Amino acid sequence: MIIFTWLNNQLLKMQWLHELVTLLVTKVFGFDINSKLGGSIHFFIYDVIKIFILLAVLIFGISYIQSFFPPERTKKILGRFNGLSANILAALLGTITPFCSCSSIPIFIGFVSAGLPLGVTFSFLISSPMVDLASIILLASIFNWKIAIVYVVVGVILAVIGGTVISKLKLEKYVEPFVFNKNKRLESEQEDLTVGDRLAFAMGEVITITRKVWPYILIGVGIGAAIHNYIPEAMIGAVLGQDKWYSVLIATVVGVPIYADIFGTLPIAEALVAKGVGLGTVLSFMMGVTTLSLPSLIMLKKVVKMRLLAIFVGLVTFGIILIGYAFNVFGTLFM
Repeated sequence: MIIFTWLNNQLLKMQWLHELVTLLVTKVFGFDINSKLGGSIHFFIYDVIKIFILLAVLIFGISYIQSFFPPERTKKILGRFNGLSANILAALLGTITPFCSCSSIPIFIGFVSAGLPLGVTFSFLISSPMVDLASIILLASIFNWKIAIVYVVVGVILAVIGGTVISKLKLEKYVEPFVFNKNKRLESEQEDLTVGDRLAFAMGEVITITRKVWPYILIGVGIGAAIHNYIPEAMIGAVLGQDKWYSVLIATVVGVPIYADIFGTLPIAEALVAKGVGLGTVLSFMMGVTTLSLPSLIMLKKVVKMRLLAIFVGLVTFGIILIGYAFNVFGTLFM
């Protein structure tokens, strides 16, 4: 247990980095980390470096695993299952794809055009941006393992339920016809890839994803630093306090127009929790940002009709709000 705690603190929470940044801010820059400015500088430098280190390591590992599961193979695996089991498997497969919501849309199109059931592809579409293996490690590095695991579990459950409901409603007629008529072949099986090829693929994914997300990480950490050190706790509590019944609703709605992924939203979540915002409210914000971002909804509107889009948004929003209230009630069990 002592060894696990030490590894958790040094490898995930990176206490060694926290101490180095403290020395940098106090000895080199000459700021008091207990002051607003010094605390903000420390928060920004520490979180940016920590997130980029974890991002590189995790995406490399996940992408190496993903090289064994190109879309064509994934389609064949999912095609062997029916009903609820197919939705569960699609949601679980979504957890090993480190994509933001916009990046998941082309894969969603590919799965639908390949003949996978619509509900199964929606389970993947919900799970992929909301939950991935990296989110477990990142959440554990900022909060703890209980919160990380429960977040992933409820995210997968939401993806399974959402996809299952869409399957039962028989909404295929609300998908644009060109999606079904698309004849573009999916990726090859990639069975002939060598270890070197897979390592190169994983490194390429690290570079590609980092290029996509780095602005949002900097913006997210910057907002987190401002919340953590400059915005009064009373002001945040007045809007998002645990005693406010509408806090989860506000957090979910506010998150929708924002385009980011979990790497950019975690620093904001960390700062909000430190200010006394309920855990469920914070998680609702994260889920709203990652799953229902406005750019991804605009892209999805190009391939599905308004009724299906409205049902998808309604189901996911209802699920996120329900999860938020549940965490606010029982969140103390996980802190």
